[in-house]
Amino acid sequence: MDWGLLSGPERLKLEHGQQLRLLSAFEVLQARAEARSLAGEEREMALCANACLLARAVLCHGAPKFRDGEQVLRELTAEQIGGLARLWMEFNRRVNPGPGMDEEEADRLKKAWGTPGRSGCTGACCEPSQPCPRRTGSGA
Repeated sequence: MDWGLLSGPERLKLEHGQQLRLLSAFEVLQARAEARSLAGEEREMALCANACLLARAVLCHGAPKFRDGEQVLRELTAEQIGGLARLWMEFNRRVNPGPGMDEEEADRLKKAWGTPGRSGCTGACCEPSQPCPRRTGSGA
C-alpha cells in the first residue's frame, strides 16, 4: 500500500484565521454517532451529520471553533453547513482519493458502490445471483 497518500496537507486555510482539518476514521464515526443522537427524523440526518463533522473539522486560530454539532446547528445556517461540508469533502477527496487510484477513479467507484438496488432492471442486476433479463427493442 502506498502510504505516501497520507503525506498531503492536513489543513485547508479559510478566512478569518479559520481552517478545515482532515479527520481520522474514528472521528468520522464519532461524528456519525453524534448525528444519530441529534437527528429527530431520518430526513434530518444529513444536516446533523454535516454539522457534527464540521464541529470536529473547523478550527479557529488552531483550536476547535465549535464545541459540538449542536453548536454548529445553532450558529450556522443550513446553507453555510452544506457549503463548508462540501468544501471539506472536496479537500478530503483531493488529499485522499484512494489507494492506488486517481480522484476520478475513486469517485466512479464510490458512485457504483452507493447505487441502491431498485425494483425492475435498468441495465444493472438487482440481485447479484441472477443475470439481467435480455434487453429487447432498439439497440439490443
